Amino acid sequence: MSDHKHGDMDIKVQEKTFNGFIKASAWVAGISIALLLFIAMING
Repeated sequence: MSDHKHGDMDIKVQEKTFNGFIKASAWVAGISIALLLFIAMING
């Protein structure tokens, strides 16, 4: 069994994926809030 050394793994791909997920989540949250406000203004 190979020896594990903490911190040796290249995580650039995982960081890029995580950052994309966070960015997409922020966009979805912003659009959802804007849509809810728009609907609230229409319904009075």
